[in-house]
Amino acid sequence: MDLTVDGGLNEKEISQQISSEDGRQNPPQTDTLRAEASTDSQQYCDLGIPDIHAALRELTATVTEQKGNIRALETQLREQQTFILEEMNKKNEEISNLTLSQVEELRKENRDREIAFSASMLESGSGYIGPFTTEITLTYRNVFTNIGNAYNPITGVFTAPLKGAYMFRISVYGHGPVSGGSIYKNGQRVVMAYDYQAQDRLNSSNGVVLILEVGDVVYVKLWHNAKIYDDQYNHSTFSGFLLFPLR
Repeated sequence: MDLTVDGGLNEKEISQQISSEDGRQNPPQTDTLRAEASTDSQQYCDLGIPDIHAALRELTATVTEQKGNIRALETQLREQQTFILEEMNKKNEEISNLTLSQVEELRKENRDREIAFSASMLESGSGYIGPFTTEITLTYRNVFTNIGNAYNPITGVFTAPLKGAYMFRISVYGHGPVSGGSIYKNGQRVVMAYDYQAQDRLNSSNGVVLILEVGDVVYVKLWHNAKIYDDQYNHSTFSGFLLFPLR
């Protein structure tokens, strides 16, 4: 049953009016939170705090750029590696060619330095040479060694093919009274192997180191009025070899 109050309003109308005014004075909580969130977001933007999406986009762009730089650097490094390997191969080839050339040059040089000979008087049989009233050049025809072919068994003369220090040695054998021979260099006597006794066997030897220029000659002469003997045992010999070359 509706009750009527002063002013002509019943109880129901008064209740609706009170409820309406409460709604206007106290809005719903949800609307209030939304309004506060909007206000807070506006305040963050106003304070300059960056947008996270924009920051991520910027970071992605930076990473992409760095990847491009890394790829370019890798390409450059590969090109440099290829260039360095090519240069190393060229250098190795040059060194190899140079080494082969040097080896061949050393071989040739060593061949030029391989000078040595040794020979005895008789190629076969046995017998004496001499005596003569003057000195004669002896020819040692039984050649044991003649490396470099500097010794001539026909003339008995050694000719120096290059400047250097040479060692020469002779041995003479015979029977009394006189046996002897001399080493000559370019017509001058240098050393002599000589022995004298009335009877029995005679044996003597001598040697010398000579500095020879290219074309110098060395040979042996039989001492005048002396004789030497040789047979299959090769008693009387003439030998020589290069010790070392000189500049």
